[in-house]
Amino acid sequence: MTKNSHIILGIDPGVATTGYAFIEEIGKKHTVIDYGIIKTVANTEFSQRLKFIHQDLNTLIKKFKPDAVAVEELFFAKNVKTAMMVGQARGVIVLTAIMHNLAVTDFTPLQIKQAVCGYGRADKHQVQNMVKNILKLKDIPKPDDAADALAIALTYLQARKFLEKTKN
Repeated sequence: MTKNSHIILGIDPGVATTGYAFIEEIGKKHTVIDYGIIKTVANTEFSQRLKFIHQDLNTLIKKFKPDAVAVEELFFAKNVKTAMMVGQARGVIVLTAIMHNLAVTDFTPLQIKQAVCGYGRADKHQVQNMVKNILKLKDIPKPDDAADALAIALTYLQARKFLEKTKN
């Protein structure tokens, strides 16, 4: 990591699967450092699943030392129980980042689609294709949650200059 580099952690929150992605920006160049998922076991007690998300994310933050974290805001579907559980996982994610003194920025699905595709109603495949093209990857990143995390990190990098101006 050079002096003028910024490492961003993008996170797509979930209970069963949380996507994560680390992208380094040096000047105008974006390099993928790592991406993947934190997967929890379905029949495990819910509080233990939250603990596992915290522990894995804590390990990743210590390893890659991001400068900031971008997290997707919840998209409320019809299933309120699922939304509440994902909200709790999101809270664990935000707390874990804050415990490392990292700034957390939230982005809506619409903002992410607009930033990556230039169109707020882009479908998942369009977003994944743009992530592949922008980051010059050979293939569309898999699984979907990791591809979403890459899109979230890219959204932060695109919005970073504006975000820095509003903080000053």
